[in-house]
Amino acid sequence: QVQLVESGGGLVQAGGSLRLSCAASGSIFSISVMAWYRQAPGNQRELVAIINGGGTTNYADSVKGRFTISRDNAKNTVYLQMNSLKPEDTAVYYCKDIRYPYWGQGTQVTVSS
Repeated sequence: QVQLVESGGGLVQAGGSLRLSCAASGSIFSISVMAWYRQAPGNQRELVAIINGGGTTNYADSVKGRFTISRDNAKNTVYLQMNSLKPEDTAVYYCKDIRYPYWGQGTQVTVSS
């Protein structure tokens, strides 16, 4: 079974930065397609960023130019560097290997204005 553990969330002022991490186990990480999602209260979970095994990335329009997804296959870890944070980025952030139906517990990001 795939296990995902997110970390790195917290409270930050608008304009600040955070770096989220997601440690994965139980799958062949090097060929995984990893994604970050987020869910704000009252909203559906939405895709934020995605990276394939070769390092190709794609982003939601709302985070382009501010967020960067990366991966370290030696550490089975995917990252989300979030810069120029806005209050509307406040959400619980989740990572996922899109090949499997498993989710981690998420990490809370709160951006104050």
